[in-house]
Order: sequence, then C-alpha cells, then structure tokens
Amino acid sequence: MVAHFDVLVVGAGLSGIGAACRLQQQAPGRTYAILEARDTIGGTWDLFRYPGVRSDSDMFTLGYPFRPWRKEQAIASGAEILEYIRETAAHHGISRHIRFGHRVVRAAWSSTAARWTVEASLDGEVVTHTCSFLYLCSGYYSYENGHVVDFPGRDAFRGEIVHPQFWPEDLDLSGKRVVVIGSGATAVTLVPELASHAESVTMLQRSPSYVLARPWTDSLARRLRKFLSSRLAYHIVRAKNVLVTTLLYQFSRRQPERAAAFLRDAAAKQLPPSIPVDPHFSPRYQPWDQRLCLTPGADFFEALRSGKADIVTDRIDRFTPEGITLESGAKLPADVVITATGLRVIAFGGIALSVDGAMIEPSEQLVYKGMMLGGVPNFAWCLGYVNASWTLRSDLVSRYVCRLLNHLSRNGFDTCVPRPPAIPESTRRPIMDLTSGYLTRAASVLPRQGSRRPWLMRQNYVLDAADLRLSRVDDGVLRFERAVRRSA
Repeated sequence: MVAHFDVLVVGAGLSGIGAACRLQQQAPGRTYAILEARDTIGGTWDLFRYPGVRSDSDMFTLGYPFRPWRKEQAIASGAEILEYIRETAAHHGISRHIRFGHRVVRAAWSSTAARWTVEASLDGEVVTHTCSFLYLCSGYYSYENGHVVDFPGRDAFRGEIVHPQFWPEDLDLSGKRVVVIGSGATAVTLVPELASHAESVTMLQRSPSYVLARPWTDSLARRLRKFLSSRLAYHIVRAKNVLVTTLLYQFSRRQPERAAAFLRDAAAKQLPPSIPVDPHFSPRYQPWDQRLCLTPGADFFEALRSGKADIVTDRIDRFTPEGITLESGAKLPADVVITATGLRVIAFGGIALSVDGAMIEPSEQLVYKGMMLGGVPNFAWCLGYVNASWTLRSDLVSRYVCRLLNHLSRNGFDTCVPRPPAIPESTRRPIMDLTSGYLTRAASVLPRQGSRRPWLMRQNYVLDAADLRLSRVDDGVLRFERAVRRSA
C-alpha cells in the first residue's frame, strides 16, 4: 500500500530536522514524513569525520532559534553539532517520523491528482510514497563523491591519498609528513589539527584565500548570561551576530579594496616572519567573491607560528613516488596527501523531477524567493546563505513553507506554482553567486536566479526575514488553483 502524507521532507540533517519542527509548530495537524537516505540523523555533521571538523558560523545563528544554543563556545565541533541536532529531534518527537535508508531517486507531479509520487530505493527495492507538498532539505552536494582532481602521476605515489569527505578512522599520522592540498575552509581546519599529530604539515594552495581569526567564545554572551535568562541572552547575541555578519559582508562588497587591506593586515599580524602575506594571503579576488575562511582562536596561524605547519603557494606539476613536484621545480616530500579539493555539487540531491510527464532540467529553472521553482507546483528547496549561517535562511524557508501550506488550506486551494517571467538567458545568474571552485564547476547543473525580486536570492537576512515572514503569500506571482479532481 502506498503511504500518503501532506508533506514529505527529504533529508534528516540540520535543515530537515528544523523543517519538521517548524511543521509541527506552525502547520500543525498535517501528516508528514522525512525520507533519509542514510541510517542516522545529522546529514553533513554525521558524514564529515575529518579531524577538527567544526562550524564555520557561530552557533547562535547556526543553531535553531526555537532551541537556543546554551554552551559556552560560539564555534562548535562537528560532534557537538551532531549531538545538538539529535537532541532537538528527540525533544520534539521528530525521530518517529523519519524513514531511514530511503534514498529518493525520482519524484513525479500529477496536476490531475494534485500530488507528488515519490520513489525511493530501500535495500535495493523501490518504495513509493505520495504527498501533496514536496520539501527538499537534502543540501546541494553529493554524499557519495567529493570533487577529485586527477593529478598527473597520482597512481605513482607510494603513500596514502585521503579525501576529507571520506576520512578513514584508522589513519595514523604520527611521525608522518602530510601535505594538505587546498586553501578553503576544510584545509584551514585540518592544518592546525594535523600539526599536533604529524611530523610536519604543509598546506599546498594554488591560490590563497582570505582567512579571518575570531574567538572560540562570545564575550557578550558570557557577560549577558550573568544577569539575563539564557533565552533572552541568546536572542540578543543572535541579533548582534546577524548584524555584525551583515555589516561585514556589506562593507566587503561596497568597499572591497579597504576590506581586502583589512583582512591582509589582520593576517600579517598573526604570521611568523618566515611566511609573508604576499603571496600566501593575498587572493586575486575580492572579499566575499568566495567565502571567508574562519580560524577560531587563530589556531591556523598558531600552527604556522609553531613551525609544525607551513604554507606553499604553487601549482602541482605531478605526483612522484616520494611526494609532489611543483611547477616551480620545488619538491614536497609526503607520506600522506590530503586532497581538500572541494565538494561535488548536485541539484536536489540528484533526484529526477518531472511535472505531468515532462522532465525538469535544474539548470533551466528560475528560483522564486530562493526556494521554489518557476512552473513546478507544491515544491520547495531549502537553500541557506553563502555569506552567513546556513540555518538563518533555512529556518526562514521552513517558516515560509508553513505559511504557504496554511494559506492553501484556509482558502481551499490544492496547488501553488510560481509563474516564471520571460528573463533572457544573458541576465540569468547562478543561484549561489560566488567564484569558489566548487560553485563555478556547478554553474551548469544548478537552477538560476534573476536580477529582481522575487526571482533574486538576496544574501541578506534582515531583508529576507521581512519578506518571507511578513509579505503577502498571494503576491500575484504565485498561482493558486483547486485540483481538477476536486471540481469534478
């Protein structure tokens, strides 16, 4: 028998658990289930097990606003975040709604029936569910494959090559010479952690990133908790962090040269004399063309100052049995190479979508309010910010989905679908408009955005909060209808 739900949520990670909580709070009475491909809760925070994995946003904004983060540190480890997600699911009774091991492979919408038919793979068998509304909280990258670069001579290397997404539990780095390839957040996280175990660690980067130090703890939170309730202190600190993040981003975009100088000067004060800012910390791009890399407690710079870690800016010529030869002719001896070369981005978790028999090509779609696809009924995709905490936006999206569901039921509608405008291809932009390698590679597979609301995804929490929580649902762009079957 095919099970039917009012809402199907795909993914039981940070976003999916938050979505389920919001459904129970703000759209009560609706039946829902979460289909999770893996056998446990946590998503990203259960998948990534590399040493030192941690949040790249403060937990006052990465945490759920309805379940305040109460620990002392503002930057949390992956294990602490995973525990927080699982405790939230248990506290709100979400776990009983999760169907583990269900890898959704396709979803087909029928306008006649006004429902989605969702097929999932479970132990090699196809399991079918139907739902009135489909909400994807599956992120934007592949859990099965990271981005792997086919470096020349890779097979000749006698040591071990490891991708951080699939970190082996038994990897012993004691006394080993380690090279970490990459300059993004993962590499900046790995280097200080590995430096405490390995004989030496070298971060090999083709081009540098902006690296910003910030404290492990939030001093304002520590002071406020002395005389305010923990919940009130949490919301004040959360608002402060939203404001600071927004101002930093706006300053970087409006005054890029001054922002770049500030970040370079801040890095220079942390570096040992043997490592100059130029070329190692002077990116060719402007701040927030790519994400800033966070180093809590300046641990990355501390590792460089200790002499246990080093940084090299060069290009790889080839791997050799003993290590890596660079284009400059220099050689990096290595026993272990960590390829922190990024994620493999996919749209909608790789789910094949169709509407009335017509396949949906993700790259041809325009995104409405950063969450719905033009011409695709009763569908939402949870996508967070690239310049701030993921949860800030994912929670706004979930709350808007609840508003939308309530509007449908109050007015007797069965379907809602954004009507896409005629936007020339030349004016369409990537949905995540950064120049990071993993996003540039994905430009041809992800949906697009326009240059105006509501087809523009703004990277601004304050504006989005006003729009998604206060604006009219029936804005003239969303079309609401009653199903043919009901009229009949």
